[in-house]
Amino acid sequence: MLETSARLLRLLSLLQAHREWSGAELAERLGVTPRTVRRDVDRLRELGYPVNASPGTGGGYQLGAGAELPPLLLDDDEAVAVAVGLRTAAGNGIEGIGESSVRALAKLEQVLPNRLRRRVGALNAFTVPLLRPPQAQVDPSVLTELAHACRDSERLRFAYEDHNGSATRRTVEPHRLVCTERRWYLVAWDLDRSDWRTFRVDRITPKPPHGPRFAPRTPPAEDLAAYVSKGVSTAAYAVSAVIRLRVPVERAAAAVSPSAGVLEAEGPESCLLHTGAGSLDVMVVHVVLMGFDFEVVEPKELTEHVRTVRDRLSRSLGSPG
Repeated sequence: MLETSARLLRLLSLLQAHREWSGAELAERLGVTPRTVRRDVDRLRELGYPVNASPGTGGGYQLGAGAELPPLLLDDDEAVAVAVGLRTAAGNGIEGIGESSVRALAKLEQVLPNRLRRRVGALNAFTVPLLRPPQAQVDPSVLTELAHACRDSERLRFAYEDHNGSATRRTVEPHRLVCTERRWYLVAWDLDRSDWRTFRVDRITPKPPHGPRFAPRTPPAEDLAAYVSKGVSTAAYAVSAVIRLRVPVERAAAAVSPSAGVLEAEGPESCLLHTGAGSLDVMVVHVVLMGFDFEVVEPKELTEHVRTVRDRLSRSLGSPG
């Protein structure tokens, strides 16, 4: 009985993690026969989980939305409270829990009955949170749509507005959503450009229908958070630099956000900052306002510009009056 119960939980987890599975795929994952999978699916249905099955070679099993909320140990009020809380966390990009909120919201909304969906929608529409506003407002429904496309390895089509305000149409193979501070990014393989690209989610307008399915590619980096941080803080700018900050990396991390630069530990009392800016003037102001003693490692042009700014400030202080 214990083995059967553990297998049912594993089966339920697989059904929630992927949009559709064939019987053969589930049998292989669970280490059982297709006949056992069919029996286990029947047991889940008896417990109230709406598992849909489609026949034929292209068919499979899919967890759907039923007339009643499946037994998740949540009553209706609790389910609504959880959904609203997850939407709030996802929409405001709360650091550390934002990505988990989107994954959990995608699972919950997949089985939420229509009557509860309406309650969640009403609460979100007529509630004004007194919170620190995000840097860029992101629609939670867009986040969940992108999360589903990543989960199901499904090609995604969307309109995109770049930082210059130019609009383009993109077709991509989505890989992961990355949250940095209160801003969201989509890491995806751009089919038209045959390369990996990072897109700001607040500039994405999905254009369904999506598909077809694709075989996932090897990601551009093992640490996607560092990959996105480097892309948005350094590679995207005309001027890039490496700055030695005369403070421990832990202290620097409290002042340098992932979108402002990438920190590299160097020693107990110093660290390296890899950052970018639109011009040398902006770079100097950016580094000075951090409030740390620093040394320019590269480029040499920035060192000369720091001297120029220093002399300009000295002349200003020495002016009469």
